[in-house]
Amino acid sequence: ERRAEDAVAALRRMATPAATVLRGGKAVRVPASGVVLGDVLLLEAGDIPAADARLLEASHLRTDESALTGESEPVDKDACPDPGPDTPLGDRRSMVWMGTSVVAGQGRAVVTATGMATEVGRIAALLETAGEDQTPLQRRLDRVGRALLAASTGIVAVVFVLGLLRGEPPWQMLLTSVSLAVAAVPEGLPAVVTVALALGIGRMARRNALIRQLPAVETLGSAQVICTDKTGTLTRSEMAVRELWVGGRAIQASESGGFWQCGAAVDPAGDEMLRALLYSGAACNEAQLHPEGRALGDPTDGALLEAAARAGIHRPAIEAASARLRTLPFDSDRKRVSIVRAEEGGPVVHTKGAPESILPRCAAWLGPGGAQEPLTEQARRQIQGAADALASRALRVIAVARRNVPDEEARALEPDCLERDLTFIGLAALQAPPRPEARDAVRRCRQAGIRVVMITGDHPSTARAIAQELEILQPGDEVAVGADVQGWDDAALARRVERIAVYARVTAEDKLRIVRALRSRGFIVAMTGDGVNDAPAVKEADIGVAMGRTGTEVTRAASAMVIADDNFASIVAAVEEGRGIYDNIRKCLLYLLSGNAAELLLVLGAVLLGWPVPLLPLHLLWINLVTDGLPALALAADPVDPRVMERPPRPTAERLADPWFLRTLAITGLLASSVGLGAFWWGLHVEGSPEAARAYAFTTVVFEELIRALGAPSLSQPLWTSGRVNPRLATVVAASLLLQVAILGLPGPRALFSLPAVSPAAVLWLLLLASLPFLALELRKHFTRVPATA
Repeated sequence: ERRAEDAVAALRRMATPAATVLRGGKAVRVPASGVVLGDVLLLEAGDIPAADARLLEASHLRTDESALTGESEPVDKDACPDPGPDTPLGDRRSMVWMGTSVVAGQGRAVVTATGMATEVGRIAALLETAGEDQTPLQRRLDRVGRALLAASTGIVAVVFVLGLLRGEPPWQMLLTSVSLAVAAVPEGLPAVVTVALALGIGRMARRNALIRQLPAVETLGSAQVICTDKTGTLTRSEMAVRELWVGGRAIQASESGGFWQCGAAVDPAGDEMLRALLYSGAACNEAQLHPEGRALGDPTDGALLEAAARAGIHRPAIEAASARLRTLPFDSDRKRVSIVRAEEGGPVVHTKGAPESILPRCAAWLGPGGAQEPLTEQARRQIQGAADALASRALRVIAVARRNVPDEEARALEPDCLERDLTFIGLAALQAPPRPEARDAVRRCRQAGIRVVMITGDHPSTARAIAQELEILQPGDEVAVGADVQGWDDAALARRVERIAVYARVTAEDKLRIVRALRSRGFIVAMTGDGVNDAPAVKEADIGVAMGRTGTEVTRAASAMVIADDNFASIVAAVEEGRGIYDNIRKCLLYLLSGNAAELLLVLGAVLLGWPVPLLPLHLLWINLVTDGLPALALAADPVDPRVMERPPRPTAERLADPWFLRTLAITGLLASSVGLGAFWWGLHVEGSPEAARAYAFTTVVFEELIRALGAPSLSQPLWTSGRVNPRLATVVAASLLLQVAILGLPGPRALFSLPAVSPAAVLWLLLLASLPFLALELRKHFTRVPATA
């Protein structure tokens, strides 16, 4: 509930505090809460619409809708008829949405929805419906706790009744039974779980995963499906030139900064056609390159500048050498932009835009030889074919052209007259490229049995191309769009959800339904997101992950974990840490319960054999204190097993105490209690002293549990094979062993624990006896196979 309230509060803060509206024929500034249906909003660059509105007029209007729709680039807007509410938000070009921002141009729009009726309001309502359940670890520990309570209560009751029947003093049996009940409960477990999770938070933070909720540390390790956004998570946030086409040649622009053709490096200094394309792309440009190489301005312009800079062509040098005479800005009708510059041979117009807008205005082109040639029909078909081939790979294709114009025409001609008889130079294909580390991260997920599902607001073709490049889309997988999801009821979606690897053009409600469908099939789902439209699904998922750099405050408030570098590889690293934390908790639980089982079976066995009670209440409390506390905490800090991502995810229905766990618990309890009973029998029947017998049993139990802790770091490999020696654990075990020896040797502690003097030879004998269960368990690991569970 608190997370939902935080997210809704962040949504409210997204609303603009004031808006400019037209009332009585005059522009009036009013509070956002005062905007009503039918008001006409006056919009300009920098404004945040105070409501959903339909455009009446638009002049070069562009809005950033990434937070609402997931669209990675600014959207061109115009006053065309609205296609209707069934059309995806990203395709409704005549609408502006509350919570988005105007990045360029001006416009007027009539308000069609306010408050909770807006798209942002609908997301707020979805946030209220998104549920939150216990984490898998919490559910498993609850089951273990209930089973442990029933078992220990039964055994303690049996011991109490049998003791009374044997004629033991009732008060002594009551104290013993209460002490056994205390011993049966692993008091150290809450501290161990908390410490394991807290240490995990620190390790995850060093790997760029910031935890907002403690149980989320382990939950991510249980994930079976990771639903992830594309832009900024699997791909870089900024656009980049991926390929260039000049004179019939395809030239690849590598991520490392070079240019390649057919596997051979291309030197831009010696390739005049390539330099001409990059020069015009930089000359017809409004972006700026930051000194660190980051582009400021339009993403497309920034990508072209970065590519030109690789060839030593820099916009500041162009501005200094070739003054700008005129700019014809981009608009959605022309689909191109031109800048006229005063160059050495006279004014030159540099033009770039969509190929279908540039090609009809070209009369010549730079042919295969680099010379200017007439643009024949055959050449047009060749260029168009290259543009179509690039577009089919979900690349954004920009055509670049130029023309020398006479001085007297450079400033006077209208755009249609200036942008004619151009010389076509080439094509630039752009895309937000996949992160270099994302492909390996997806492969690691597949190796670990984790399914990766891409959910994006981008176009299906773009989503499909990136998914194929990253190997998210495997043979037999399907791609679905938002309209498909909306056409299926919940049952139909749940039937299809296991076959769909990519969802494109989806809304906030679609994402929420996808997560619910996956969970209804029994999957543990991690959902990543950055925009407002991701928040309901992020909150609904078993583990919600928000992006730290690009994520909105709304999504961060709804999440349990924040990825500081917006990198999918960091999510996979966090999964690895989560699995390691679960391993450590499971190892600690097995170690603690095995010791408790040994103590219960030791007392129960002595009572059943008609012997005196082998451990006094103070002995039981001391055993719990010295063997359950510090060793278990040291185990909780064990490093993650490097093979942890080679295992499949844990099945949803798998219990923490599965059959293998219970068998190991029983074997360990029987072995440990047997050596304790053996030591007790020796003191009782060979030496004839009940006091010595108790001292032997007490010391053997302490020694056995401490020595057994050395093998606890690995559940599957013996100590001599795994080599996993935990220095903290070894130190704790050595110190505790010395402390137990001190109790036997010093008169004060000996009197406190009601123990007789024990010879050094007997201590050594007890130490060897206590080592037998450890050796037996390590040999069992060597000769048997542990089930592969994460």
